[in-house]
Amino acid sequence: TMGLVLSRPTDELVGGHLPMWADTVAPPDVIFIGGPVMTDVAIGLGAGPAVPPEEWKAVVGDVGLVDVAFSPDHWGGLSTARIFAGYSGWIPGQLAAELAIESWVVCDAAPGDATDPNPDTLWQRVLARQSGTTAWLATFPWDVSTN
Repeated sequence: TMGLVLSRPTDELVGGHLPMWADTVAPPDVIFIGGPVMTDVAIGLGAGPAVPPEEWKAVVGDVGLVDVAFSPDHWGGLSTARIFAGYSGWIPGQLAAELAIESWVVCDAAPGDATDPNPDTLWQRVLARQSGTTAWLATFPWDVSTN
C-alpha cells in the first residue's frame, strides 16, 4: 500500500529538477514531500488528460498517477500536475491494522485536492467538509498544547 502526502511543499522548484514539467505543475510550482519512503524518486499526479494513454492509473476523478520520465504531452494533454519526492508506504497488513484501531481519519478525496494551490490549509479544509465530529477536528490547533 502506498500513499502521497498532499500538504508538504518544499522550496525546490520543479523546473530545477524536471524542467519539462515546469509549465504543467499547479501552483505552488515546487516539489512536494510525498512521504519518507524513497525520497530520491519522483512521483507525479496529473489531472485532466483529454485522452489518457493505456498506462494511465486513475486515482480520483480525472486525477491519476503519471511517470515523470515521460513529458506531460505523453499523458494526453494534462491540465495540471503535482510532483512528489518519495511516498508513504506500509508493509502488507500494516495499514489495515492501523485502520482497525482508528489511527487514521478516512474520507473521500476530491479531484482538486491533489493539486490544491493552498497546501498549508488543505488538511483543515478537507476535514471541515466532512460531517459530524470529523469536521470538528478542523478547528483543532496544530499544536494541541496551545489549546
